[in-house]
Amino acid sequence: MSVTIQNLNKHFGDFAALKNINLELNVGELTALLGPSGCGKTSLLRIIAGLDFADSGKIWFAKREVTELSAAQRKVGFVFQHYALFRQMTIFDNVAFGLQVQPRRVRPSKAEIADRVFKLLQLVKLEHLAQSYPDQLSGGQRQRVALARALAVKPEVLLLDEPFGALDAQVRKTLRRWLRTLQHELNITTVFVTHDQEEALEVSDRVVVMNQGRVEQVDLPRNIYYAPQTEFVTEFVGDNNVFHGHLQQDQLIIGEFVHQIKANGKPNHNHGSTTAYVRPYELTLSRHSNNALAKGEISHIYNIGFLTRVEIHSSQSQQPIEVLLTQAQFQQQQYQLGETVFLIPDNLNLFQNMNL
Repeated sequence: MSVTIQNLNKHFGDFAALKNINLELNVGELTALLGPSGCGKTSLLRIIAGLDFADSGKIWFAKREVTELSAAQRKVGFVFQHYALFRQMTIFDNVAFGLQVQPRRVRPSKAEIADRVFKLLQLVKLEHLAQSYPDQLSGGQRQRVALARALAVKPEVLLLDEPFGALDAQVRKTLRRWLRTLQHELNITTVFVTHDQEEALEVSDRVVVMNQGRVEQVDLPRNIYYAPQTEFVTEFVGDNNVFHGHLQQDQLIIGEFVHQIKANGKPNHNHGSTTAYVRPYELTLSRHSNNALAKGEISHIYNIGFLTRVEIHSSQSQQPIEVLLTQAQFQQQQYQLGETVFLIPDNLNLFQNMNL
């Protein structure tokens, strides 16, 4: 079931929560709505679900317009961050609840409900806990029950609002891999909200990056990370070192340093005040100034397994510069605390400062 959103707007009083949202969510895809708190991603999810309604705009599920329909009429499954399980009910009854409260004319028989619930519990690997209660389960198990309950009514679209946000890091990593596998097996169109960029990039087929009620970029996860189209996406996704300078034709000038832009560089403009973003692993340390972007003094060296993180204080950057080296690279060069080094970028993302 595809989902089409056209010209969607939502206000809460004078606050514009969503501004002219246009999206196409493809059949069977898992799409992540990614962005900081307050960017509008949960508001958008709730409007897709029919739990809230837009001020203007249209929503279609395939060729069926659902803009004015309730959540029940839209046939969506919704999984909340905090499970929302009924504590007084067994796990079996929690999963069966959505089926048991259906109108008599469409409600499956008791035998059909039991069969469907046990199949779902087997799917989420919790059939042995059917007669247990939510308080007897771990957080990860309760979230899987919540997902089984959402799937019980055979939704056309599955929506998840930060489903792993309340779990610890290790459980979260395990569950998101499990969700990825399960979603592809079921081939159900799925949308989930997260502010965790690693989660979005690892789990989803496509990522929608949102900021201040607008869509900044819709793309494959690898393109969101390696080919960000806006300054916000560049800053928000992944770690970056930030340099402010001046772009003049094929030269980036930062203080006393003039860096020659590579032939495959794609700056937005060929002159003007510019911000350069460089990933920590895309900076090369050197003891020579040739084509450097900046220089600074090594202030900290952290060994983190396979990698060594070198922190550098420089007058060319307002924040400490981070450089990631492999252990082999670091051992070969033998950099020392307090040593002055030059930084040569292997790749740059450049954005002209339009307000200057």
